[in-house]
Amino acid sequence: MSTHQPLLSIGLPVYNGEKFIKEALDSLLAQTFEDFELIISDNASTDGTEEICRTYAERDKRIRYYRNEKNIGCACNFNRVFELSSGKYFKWAAHDDLHSPDFLLKCIEVLEKDPTVVLCHSQVYFIDEYGEFLKYYDIHLKTDSPKPHKRFHELLVKHLCYQCYGVIRASALKKIRLMGSYGAADAIFLLRLGLVGRFYEIPDYLFFARKHSQQSLSMFFPNYLSATNNTQKKSLRQLPDFYAYAVWFDSANTGKILFPHWRIFWEYSLSIWLVELNVYERLFCAFSIYKQLKGTEHLLMKDLFVAAKMFWQKLSPKLYRLT
Repeated sequence: MSTHQPLLSIGLPVYNGEKFIKEALDSLLAQTFEDFELIISDNASTDGTEEICRTYAERDKRIRYYRNEKNIGCACNFNRVFELSSGKYFKWAAHDDLHSPDFLLKCIEVLEKDPTVVLCHSQVYFIDEYGEFLKYYDIHLKTDSPKPHKRFHELLVKHLCYQCYGVIRASALKKIRLMGSYGAADAIFLLRLGLVGRFYEIPDYLFFARKHSQQSLSMFFPNYLSATNNTQKKSLRQLPDFYAYAVWFDSANTGKILFPHWRIFWEYSLSIWLVELNVYERLFCAFSIYKQLKGTEHLLMKDLFVAAKMFWQKLSPKLYRLT
């Protein structure tokens, strides 16, 4: 058994990905940077994903395939691949996205050169289920500021969190909580990572995000492509269905009375206390939360209304049986 520790670990969580995973794996294995391990965590897929992954693992010793006995939820599986990793750098990969052959090499070069950068990613464009170009992703955030409160402010705006699929310092990931089982968990994860250090965006289109009907964005935020223009007003008024997202992230939430928008507000607020900041920086972060969320108070009221409705639906059969 090889004792070589790779410089980079790639984690690929997957559930029922047979349609696109071959292309995704080919894209990663064709990278010009080759010093990596590829960790696949199969979340108890019921299609041909297992057979495909095992075939690839037999061909390439860099691949480590794991299969969960039962579906542990998206967030837990997302975190599991990092827990199984050993590299100095880490990258999440989706089973349906593609990468330019020099994506990894260019990201690693930036991280090796500048220790203040904790995450390196590239510009993004969208492809359809056949791999054909759809449009450019035009939201570019100023997350390279040396000031953590300015990075925090930038990451509060509405965006699709594709920075999650960049290359990240494993040491930075160990300083924060990973993916939570609630709506906007990916955005909150990036907020916290942004407080740890700078992001760098390579000014080339090296990452190709696939749009298709089976992905979570299409299911819970069907018009998300219309929200990818940087000239659009930066607000949180147009949002995915965070009730559905909470269940998708963790199936244990099914049927529970949830307060998804209160949870997001709480996690935003908690973020500024989980990372070492001075008083000045914390105050600016708190003001950014107020500024970005102002005008969306109706979402908090919606949570209360939905919770009351669900509580009544659960209670009324019991009251009926008592009468």
